[in-house]
Amino acid sequence: MSGPLHTVVLAAGSGRRFGGRKLLAPWREGVLLDGALAAAFAAPVDTVTVATGADADCVQAAARAFADARPDGARLRVVHAANYSGGLSQSLGAAIAALPPDSAGAFVFLGDMPDVPHAVLPPLAEALAVGAKAAAPFYRGRRGHPVLFAASLLPELMALEGDQGARAVLDRLGPALARIEAPSAGVLLDIDTPSQLAAATNRGFAG
Repeated sequence: MSGPLHTVVLAAGSGRRFGGRKLLAPWREGVLLDGALAAAFAAPVDTVTVATGADADCVQAAARAFADARPDGARLRVVHAANYSGGLSQSLGAAIAALPPDSAGAFVFLGDMPDVPHAVLPPLAEALAVGAKAAAPFYRGRRGHPVLFAASLLPELMALEGDQGARAVLDRLGPALARIEAPSAGVLLDIDTPSQLAAATNRGFAG
């Protein structure tokens, strides 16, 4: 692996099941998006690119407010996925297209996963450095997020269509996908409804 790693945070969804504005819902001392951004900035990367869609202005403002409070906030990039209504693939493609051309790979974070344990991020990068095409965290046998993709896979991610993530790309990798054991269930925790947010808050998930 040569060249820097980068991170994309997918934050374009409308949060329909949540009732809207999901990523701006209260989470700990900030908003839900902050949790994903904290992990994204903790990754060993040069830049953090947030893909917006629904509520673009508010989501961008929240991301910039988070970055402005950090000494390394200049790493933030924001890209608007104009066709975000076409599904997850559209925001993923827009974010990856905006990455620097010398990228050695990209972490893909979901904006509604606020409790990814930061300790799992360096091992993902190390797996790519020794030859894996992708690396994903696993907790009790279940694959979670974020997933780190080598540069050779980025064109495939950009070619995805509809409301699908990278499952099909990962499923065909076999042993070329490095499985990294995660220290907590935060790699599985995604928030879709207000009740899930309340339950996660009450359980006190910690990354």
